[in-house]
Amino acid sequence: MPPGGETVVGKGFRFVSLLLASLSLLIATPLAADEFRSPSLTALRVDWRAALDQLRTEINGRPRVAGDFVFAPRRTVPRYDPRAMPALVQLNAVSSRFFTGITRSPVPVLLPFDAAAYLEAQRSGATATLALSRYQADFNPVDMFDAGPAGYSATFSLEPGAGDGMPVRVFTRPVEVQITGSALVYDIADPAGGKGEPVKPLATTYPDLRRFIREGYVRYAFTRFGVAYVVSIQCLDSVAKPRRLACKEASPVAERFLKALRVAGGQRMRPLTDIASNILDRPAGRSPDFSYRPSGDIIPNTGYRKQGGHPDAMAYAQIRFPLEKAPAFVRSQSYAKRDRTESMTAYPWRDNFCESRSFEVWQCAGGYGHQGEDIRAADCPPPGEGREPCDPKQRGVVAVRDAIVIRASKDQAATLQVNSRTEHIRFRYMHMNPQAMNADGVLNGRIVTEGEKIGVISNYLDHPAGTSMHLHFDVQVFTRDGWIWVSPYVTLVSAYERLIRARGREVGPEIAVTAQPVAHALPEDVIKPDLREGSGGEEN
Repeated sequence: MPPGGETVVGKGFRFVSLLLASLSLLIATPLAADEFRSPSLTALRVDWRAALDQLRTEINGRPRVAGDFVFAPRRTVPRYDPRAMPALVQLNAVSSRFFTGITRSPVPVLLPFDAAAYLEAQRSGATATLALSRYQADFNPVDMFDAGPAGYSATFSLEPGAGDGMPVRVFTRPVEVQITGSALVYDIADPAGGKGEPVKPLATTYPDLRRFIREGYVRYAFTRFGVAYVVSIQCLDSVAKPRRLACKEASPVAERFLKALRVAGGQRMRPLTDIASNILDRPAGRSPDFSYRPSGDIIPNTGYRKQGGHPDAMAYAQIRFPLEKAPAFVRSQSYAKRDRTESMTAYPWRDNFCESRSFEVWQCAGGYGHQGEDIRAADCPPPGEGREPCDPKQRGVVAVRDAIVIRASKDQAATLQVNSRTEHIRFRYMHMNPQAMNADGVLNGRIVTEGEKIGVISNYLDHPAGTSMHLHFDVQVFTRDGWIWVSPYVTLVSAYERLIRARGREVGPEIAVTAQPVAHALPEDVIKPDLREGSGGEEN
């Protein structure tokens, strides 16, 4: 033994013993029932060398000269000359004309865009052939392109009848194709994750390509340059209909899209790092009245085929609560009459993420659920001395984070996407009036700031008065299977505690049968409610 020290073997044994002891301690002390965790994320290492090799192959594989791009026939030695200007810089200069902010992506941006061919046509003066769709395999870019520190997302559309060799389709509207490439993927408990079938015609180009139908989308997931990419089209796994795209119709469109993908831009940046899950900090002081039932504790027999909910103690993001003021109530709008607490404007809150709907939610038992949570504002109190006027149709809805808006003018839903070095997450709001959102400019590409008012609580569901007065709120995170619905219940509980600056109390079924009164006292954030029963309503 070395003087005054241990042998290497002894040190190694002691390290292993300490490690095992630490693991045993972790196992012996599980997370407390009312504690919340943040999610863990894996940072993928981007292989930019492979991306640049592919880019040079695409550039030099063309027997022509286009501006600053130097091309040579495949039978000769490639004549790419990085001394003039790096190929990626040249490429970004072209692509950024059409895809604003493409250089913000830390991953190679794959798009159905042949930038080199487009530039050649431009240089040769062939203005008649400069229609952008000609260089995008007939796909038209939708006004939705977002690139940021985690990756990028883009949406394209294919008009009915467009595209040589495409099968005749019954669907009468443009087919929208989405692609996301991300260096951050969320680690979620997902027994359905990673499944799918190979696509033999594309196996040479995409060796690990998986095709699968999940949560209302046909999806094609693959890894390229170390990055997770997913191409998806919303569809129904059913027969073709004029107003409903069948997944068997969507698949040829997605595969045409995949065949047309080229490296379109991006920029090498500092690598991202893994993000470990941690116990969330919560207010120390206890609220005298805010209480909530456990995650997954839905109203009995309201789940798909009377199955239960999905317990999930994860707060997927630190957000500002989506309603402008408290008190507010996470309560079912479709099954309220079955809830023994009856009133929809009283505590405790109750999870409704896995209530039975026709929507696919693979986190829920049986694969169907609500996708999100219903949130109701307090009823207006009766007029009285010293009370501020209260209009039930003007309850403000605010942005939960600084984010970019994803929403077309006809959409009744508005999605906020956060794309940062530590998150790649989406928050969707439903039931606000589309015309009002259009008038306020809540449309594709709009940048909103946390706490900014983006609408009011409404009852819109395909038409005014289509549902009860409430807000539907849900959360999607990016995984190797694409964007996946996760329970926002604990995320909302955590956000509400920050809004009222007090910690709530989790209550079980044995003590939650009576509605609890509400008596907050934070004038800048809080309105005083009338505890009379609110009216119910079905969310179709």
